[in-house]
Amino acid sequence: MTCLSDIDLATLHQHRLEERFSYKLAWSGTGHHQTQYNDLLVRHSASLRRQRITQNHVTNVESTKARDQTSASENLASSPKSQQAKSEEETDDGYFDSSTRRRRSGTWPRTRSLNAPSPFQQFGPCGRIMKNSAMVMQIQDPASQRLTWYKPPLTVLVIKKKDSQVLLPFVQLVEWLVQEKHMVVWVESAVLEDKLLRDDVKLEAESAKFRQVHGDYAGVRARFLALRDMLVTFKDGRDDLTDRIDFIVCLGGDGTLLYASQLFQQSVPPVMAFYLGSLGFLTPFQCDNFQEQVTNVLEGHAALTLRSRLSCSIHRKGERRKESLLASASGSNLLKPNLHRQLNHVDLNNGPSWSLKANNNNTPNNSILVLNEVVINRGPSPYLSNIDIFLDGKYITSVQGDGLIVSTPTGSTAYAAAAGASMIHPSVPAILVTPICPHSLSFRPIVVPAGVELKISISPDSRNTSRVSFDGRNDQELNHGDSLRVTTSIYPVPSICSQDQISDWFDSLAEGLHWNVRKRQKCLDELSDLTTSGSEDRLDEFDNLKIEA
Repeated sequence: MTCLSDIDLATLHQHRLEERFSYKLAWSGTGHHQTQYNDLLVRHSASLRRQRITQNHVTNVESTKARDQTSASENLASSPKSQQAKSEEETDDGYFDSSTRRRRSGTWPRTRSLNAPSPFQQFGPCGRIMKNSAMVMQIQDPASQRLTWYKPPLTVLVIKKKDSQVLLPFVQLVEWLVQEKHMVVWVESAVLEDKLLRDDVKLEAESAKFRQVHGDYAGVRARFLALRDMLVTFKDGRDDLTDRIDFIVCLGGDGTLLYASQLFQQSVPPVMAFYLGSLGFLTPFQCDNFQEQVTNVLEGHAALTLRSRLSCSIHRKGERRKESLLASASGSNLLKPNLHRQLNHVDLNNGPSWSLKANNNNTPNNSILVLNEVVINRGPSPYLSNIDIFLDGKYITSVQGDGLIVSTPTGSTAYAAAAGASMIHPSVPAILVTPICPHSLSFRPIVVPAGVELKISISPDSRNTSRVSFDGRNDQELNHGDSLRVTTSIYPVPSICSQDQISDWFDSLAEGLHWNVRKRQKCLDELSDLTTSGSEDRLDEFDNLKIEA
């Protein structure tokens, strides 16, 4: 398998230097690094000039002209740093200063790919990997994933959490998008029914609570009522938003991003999440200067983290049996009497859950995409869950415990982390399988490749059925013989980064989960006697005794 990380590192480094020079980003290193970086730029520009000069001269140039040419190129290479600073000052408009570096997410050039380098494919003098051109694919470096608009975005979906503290930022954002950016704003219909924003009911208790946070309740309410008729509403579960939304803005916590993922079960528009919740692991942006940040995103200055999702489908026991019966009867126009009776028997056993609608693309009608995890648990039953796990049709193991979590790398910091799993960066293609309180001391969480298909079924000898939920929603029952199939979806959630993929994730670990936070151990002012006495002296004495003996 080949990928973009196969590019020679020297060529990649040279390309990054050119990109750095074109963007004119401020250097945040030490003085030594600043001098080294400027010297690299000067040498690189001088080498380009040498190549152009050499191409314009014939090969039989006299030695004196060659020395003059060499001295001229050396003079160009030793030009003072003030010329470069002067050229930058002439074109600098303050947009690329150090304070803007965080604002323009993803513009910091990297010299290494986030993908691992391609392995050496020859093993010893005789062995090597057999090449298969049909299985070769190209993988883009996650660090180079940036948002671009091939059409100007016109419609924006604003999702907010149900909290009085979010009302003021919500009204300010909607007002700015409508009046300044002239965009069509979509909101959920429940937003217009918010008690704090309705004009036909007097709410003293709610308004008093709102005044404790913002103070000017009447002003915020009047500003929203002036924009009410300009908003487009939708109802969850009834209206299809596919190909209607260009851009999504979330105001709240991580639940707003999960809700956006639920609304779009296929292609998801770019999502920009602002932190106005409690945890905020998936919301890297602050609302202090939202105008500047949203403008940069609309102009295409943003890095993306593609958060993979899982495609989950439930296959009932009666469905598989009826599919086999229909396949056996497909050769004739009329069903045989015994097959007709068997189909009726399946209908009576499974009720109205079976649908005779044709499915030509082999995609189940009940498939759902999840961003965090799909959870199979024992529900209210007092017995252990007994779940069989298959990977690409091969039986792997059985889970006896409270249940099982199948999560994405994004979901590895959610329920799976509480169950003892490792946290995985969202740019790593993988599926995480974590047991919930297994009745086995050796059952540890495992990470499998993202391209496999997991089949999870209730064991025939299980004492009870199980419950399955998708991102905490759509709770359903899995009966004996039913199975759940989980694969990686081709429709990720494009989450816009505040800085870049690496910085945002580790900042969330530190600020949201307080990862590896402990009190620092104090250093010793003087060397302790423990380092020079004790075991070492006794070992020397023991060696001397052995030599004398």
